[in-house]
Amino acid sequence: MENRAEDCRQKAEQVEKSIRKKFHKQLFSRFAKAVRDYQLVQEGDRIAVCISGGKDSMLMAKLFQELQKHRKVMFELEFVVMDPGYLLRNRRLIEENAGLLGIPIRIFETDIFDAVYEIEKSPCYLCARMRRGHLYSQAKELGCNKIALGHHYDDVIETILMGMLYGGQVQTMMPKLHSTNFAGMELIRPMYYIREDDIKRWRDYNGLQFLQCACRFTESCAVSGAESGSESKRMEIKQLIAELKKSNPFVEANIFRSVENVNLSTVIAYKEHGEKHHFLDSYGDELQKTAGR
Repeated sequence: MENRAEDCRQKAEQVEKSIRKKFHKQLFSRFAKAVRDYQLVQEGDRIAVCISGGKDSMLMAKLFQELQKHRKVMFELEFVVMDPGYLLRNRRLIEENAGLLGIPIRIFETDIFDAVYEIEKSPCYLCARMRRGHLYSQAKELGCNKIALGHHYDDVIETILMGMLYGGQVQTMMPKLHSTNFAGMELIRPMYYIREDDIKRWRDYNGLQFLQCACRFTESCAVSGAESGSESKRMEIKQLIAELKKSNPFVEANIFRSVENVNLSTVIAYKEHGEKHHFLDSYGDELQKTAGR
């Protein structure tokens, strides 16, 4: 038992050192920049760091621990793991990795997998919605005012293109959002600037193995060779971006910046707070103002 504890301590130190040294620029600097740019952490915050068991959320937990050591404001952390009905081996992997990395997790159980398994239409969408609700509820019970999710830069640009190509809309994955169903709660995404390839390099450098996807739906898909609709579309977008990058190395940055540089005077229509605005609503107003001068 003592040897195990010592091994975990040494591994945690190795991982933390890699974040401070080898991957400081790619990981911690970008994490801190997103926190600063989007004002994600404020004095007195109590943040529920939501851990799924994958590489992204596990790294986010370590980055938050590192941020606490360099903090300019006082904030508290709760490391929350929701078990939606994992197989025992998958839950055990999460617990082992948390112990190995020195992350003091709290696990709470739900029956989400049972609830969505028989759903034929958009089970992944329903599962995600239910997960989010449970996470908000649990975080609020723990006295938290924010939940943190591990979405990264690549998730953001893929979401932009998926919205355009499959949803017929221009939108992005926001760095922070106020909850509409849980008053006083906020969702934050501090991994917003971090590239997925850098996360993978950090994982491999440290010899870590994390949960991939452990839901029953994707397990059955793996057996049959099929893919869920949302995942196959995301993979298509990944491949499209990779292909475009061959001829334009700046394509990823351009996609990301496109939603920061929206010119409303060149947009046919847009929505704000649920209300639709059309360019014809004010078309000619400037001409009338000029004529009246």
